[in-house]
Amino acid sequence: MSFQSSSLYVGDLDTEVNEANLHEIFSRIGPVASIRVCRDLITRRSLGYAYVNFHNAADAERALEELNNSPIKERPCRIMWTQRDPSLRKSGKGNVFIKNLDKDIDHKTLYDTFSQFGQILSCKIELDDKKESKGYGYIQFATQEAADMAISKVNGMMLNDKKVFVGPFVTKKERLASNSTKKYTNVYIKNVNEEIDEEGLKTMFSKYGPVQSAIVMRDEQGKSKGFGFVNFEDADAAAVAVDDLNNKEHNGRTLYVGRAQKRNEREAELRQKFEQLRFEQMTKFQGVNLYIKNLDDDFDDEKLRGIFDAFGTITSCKVMRDNKGASKGFGFVCYSSPEEATRAVTEMNGKIVGSKPLYVGLAQRKEIRKAQLEAQFAQRKQLATRISAPIYNGAPAMFYASPGGQPGFVYPQMMPRGGGRFGYQPMPNYVMVSGGRGGQVKNGRGGMVPGSRRGMKNPQPYPVAPAAVPTPVVVSPDAPLVVPVMPPLTAQSLAALPVEEQKHIIGERLYQLIAKPQPVLAGKITGMILDSSYPEEMLQLIDNPATLNEKIDEALKVLKEHEKTADNTGATKQEE
Repeated sequence: MSFQSSSLYVGDLDTEVNEANLHEIFSRIGPVASIRVCRDLITRRSLGYAYVNFHNAADAERALEELNNSPIKERPCRIMWTQRDPSLRKSGKGNVFIKNLDKDIDHKTLYDTFSQFGQILSCKIELDDKKESKGYGYIQFATQEAADMAISKVNGMMLNDKKVFVGPFVTKKERLASNSTKKYTNVYIKNVNEEIDEEGLKTMFSKYGPVQSAIVMRDEQGKSKGFGFVNFEDADAAAVAVDDLNNKEHNGRTLYVGRAQKRNEREAELRQKFEQLRFEQMTKFQGVNLYIKNLDDDFDDEKLRGIFDAFGTITSCKVMRDNKGASKGFGFVCYSSPEEATRAVTEMNGKIVGSKPLYVGLAQRKEIRKAQLEAQFAQRKQLATRISAPIYNGAPAMFYASPGGQPGFVYPQMMPRGGGRFGYQPMPNYVMVSGGRGGQVKNGRGGMVPGSRRGMKNPQPYPVAPAAVPTPVVVSPDAPLVVPVMPPLTAQSLAALPVEEQKHIIGERLYQLIAKPQPVLAGKITGMILDSSYPEEMLQLIDNPATLNEKIDEALKVLKEHEKTADNTGATKQEE
C-alpha cells in the first residue's frame, strides 16, 4: 500500500502543543502549507492530534521518516499518513497488540523490530504520567498479511530477556463483551458481615461445588474489610453461586457476588457506566433545569419552590450553600417539561423578588458558557477587522496619537448633558489622523473639524459644535483616567426601561469601573460582559466589586487564550 498524499497525521501530542510549535518543527523539513490542531468544539482544548500539510509529498515523506517518534515537549509524537477513508481504521485490519515489553524498549526500537514484516502505518507504546513505558503497545500494519506474519514470528519470543505476547488487537468494547460472557472460577463477594471468616465463607459457597480457596480481606489490625474471594474448581459451580447469592440477604446484609475482575477492567466498566449515566442525565434535564441567581440571603429550598411552583410541576429544587451553610445566592429548579421551564423563564427573569431582580435562565455547564464567551469575542474581533475603528456599544472609538508617536484609541466616554432620566449621553465620535508635525481632526462622518491645531506635539481634537458639546477626553498611556461622577443605579429605576436601554446605561457604568484596573482592555471586556449578561446581572456587578473582578478575570482568560490561537486561524481544516 502506498500513499501519495502530502498530508500527515500527528498524534500523541501534549495538550499544550499548538500550531506554532508544530510549524517550528515541521518547517525545518520543507515548506508547510497548513497546520491544524484538532480541538474540542466546546472547551477548545486540544484533542492530542493534528494535521500537517506540506506543499509536496517528498517533504511529507521525509518528515515521516525523520520526525516520527521524536519528542515534542518531552512527549514522543506518532506520525502517519492521513487516511481520509476511515474504513481502514475502523475495520481493525492489520492492528497488532504487544504486551510484556521491557521498560527500555521505546517507540523506535519497537518500530525497527516489526518493520521487517511489512509497512507500518502506526507504532505506539503506552506511557504513564511520568512518560515511562507501561509495558505494552500497538502496531498497525498496512496489510493484514504483515500483521499475521508478525504475530506468528514474534509471539512468545524473548525481547530484552522478557517473553512478549503478540496478538490481534481487540477493541475495549469487544473485550468487555467477551469478559462478560467467558467462563470464570474466581468469585468476588462484598458487603460480608465482619464476623464471617474464611471457614464461614468456604462453608457458604461449598454447597455449589468444590472450593479450592476462600479468603476474607483484612486491614492492618486483622479486622475484616467486608469483602473477599472464593475460587471454585469448576466454572459452572462459580456461575451458579453468582446467580443464586447475588443481591441475597445474609446476616442482615445484601450480598454482592460477581465475577472477580482486574482493577483496570473494573475501572473501565465503572467509567463506561458513569459516562452512560451522565449522558442520560444531560438528555433528561435538557431544557427543564433552570439556573436562578441574585437570591436574597434568607432564601431556602422551600421559599424558592414556593415562588416557582406556580409554573408547573417541580421535580427538584435546591439553593446552593457554602461550607458554613450560608446561601451562595443562587440555586436550581427543575421542571417536568420544557414548556413549564420556558414559562418560568419568561415570567420570572428580571422580576424583582425581595430586594433584587432575579436572573432566571436554562442551566448550562461551565465549559459551554466559556465556549459562548469565546465565540462572542471572536465574532466581535472579526467585525472590528472589517471597519476602520473598533466598536464600543455600537459607536466607533476615538483614535489619538500618543506622545511617542504610536497610534492608539479610547472608547467613548459618557458626558453629562443635563437632561433625561440619568442625565448622560455618549460624547461625539472623533478620529485623529496623526502625521508630520501635527495632526488634523476629523469628525465621525469623515469631515474636517474647523480650527484644528497644527504644529503641536500632542494635538487634541475639537468638537464639531464647541458651544453645544463638551470637549472629549483623550486617554494617553501616561495620563490617569478621568471619570465623571454618576448617580447610583437602582433596580426600581431600571425596571421601567426597555432591556436595550438598561444595557446601555449599565454599560456606561461598567466601563468606568473596568477602566480602573484594566484601562487598555476596558472596552473589550465591557463589550464581552454586555453580550453575555442580562441587565440584572450587570447591575449586581456594579454593586459587588468582588463579582466584577471575577468577571474581569474570566474575560482576561478568554482574551489570553484567543491571542494564543489568533495567529493560527489560517490553517486549512481537513477531514479526519
